[in-house]
Amino acid sequence: MPTATLTLPETGFLRQPQVLAFVPISKSTLWRRIQARTFPDPVKLSERVTVWRAEDIRRWIAQQGAPV
Repeated sequence: MPTATLTLPETGFLRQPQVLAFVPISKSTLWRRIQARTFPDPVKLSERVTVWRAEDIRRWIAQQGAPV
């Protein structure tokens, strides 16, 4: 049975579960890093919708030295 490989999009928005699929950290660690300014800031689309720009996540991953 073939396995699906995740590909980080070039542009667009990612919700929290999608970000965590590419960045192997917990939800708590994600928010701690955002507070500490060591992870890209999210974008608030509405009261209940928070996203990250794919470009920001790609850049952050590249800065960590991991292949995208």
